[in-house]
Amino acid sequence: MRIAIDAMGGDNAPQAIVEGTLQAARANRDVTLVLVGDEEAIQRCLGSERPPNIEIVHTTEVITADDEPVRSVRRKKDSSMVVAARMVKEGQADGFVSAGNTGALMTAGLLVVGRIPSIERPALASIWPTFCGKAMLVLDVGANMDAEPLHLFQYGLMANAFAKELFDLKKPRIGLLNIGSEPGKGDKLRKEAFELLQNGSFDFVGNIEAREAMYDKCDVLVADGFTGNNMLKLIEGFGLGLFDRLRDVFMAGTLTKLAAFVLKPGLRKFKKTFDYSEYGGAPLLGINGAVIKAHGSSNARAFEMAIEQARRFIAGGVLEQIRSDLEVQQQ
Repeated sequence: MRIAIDAMGGDNAPQAIVEGTLQAARANRDVTLVLVGDEEAIQRCLGSERPPNIEIVHTTEVITADDEPVRSVRRKKDSSMVVAARMVKEGQADGFVSAGNTGALMTAGLLVVGRIPSIERPALASIWPTFCGKAMLVLDVGANMDAEPLHLFQYGLMANAFAKELFDLKKPRIGLLNIGSEPGKGDKLRKEAFELLQNGSFDFVGNIEAREAMYDKCDVLVADGFTGNNMLKLIEGFGLGLFDRLRDVFMAGTLTKLAAFVLKPGLRKFKKTFDYSEYGGAPLLGINGAVIKAHGSSNARAFEMAIEQARRFIAGGVLEQIRSDLEVQQQ
């Protein structure tokens, strides 16, 4: 198995990317990790430590966070992201991981790697913690702002295949994010998507309200990209604000500081449960290869987990399962 790594993408590149790759290389000796980017910069980060399962492919360009996605992918042919995507397209890598420009990554996935035949639109699938201690797969969280009912149906079908491998489930529960739990709720998009999902070859459990989503109501939550992205950012912002506020409360006086000391192990465990770095990246489902979007501000641990997610995606044959499920559905 070979996984290409966009070494130059992300807020903390290339240092955090190289460190995370080193950690992943040590943990998976049977996987070859190919760092794509400025060879001199990569070598400085590697130092004298370079396991035999790490390779370097030199590139001369970088797609930045400010670059316009389509233009940058088309013009910066020798950028680390485009070269990594081309490696997947040409069979030189089984997948690739990037913490770089999200729009550019989606464009590279579509224009360079290409879509799975019959898939209308790709979707970013994010792994979220829940209050019940289980993780949940949510998609789309930003790949497509204007979805159609068929797109939401295909999101459910693709996520069903991925969740089987990700959560080791035989029949993942698929839910549709909506304003009410009763059938017939929502706008035209949600109503028509409900009908399609209800007739799918997977376990559709119906509409899920946002307030119920974090309480183990489903294993996969389907949403359009606009709604899913807003929900993701709301939860991220609320989580950061909550922990900041708790710190203020516990540091307010002597008694609260003592309480914080007693509760510290439990609070640390609770915080880790909601730490994005423990959940890896967001697969771009619908692309004809394992394309994983790591968080833009990924540290070494977060990037290591994104690589692990790519490894599991490839080893679990998720692409093959999606293609098989599409064939069954079209019969």
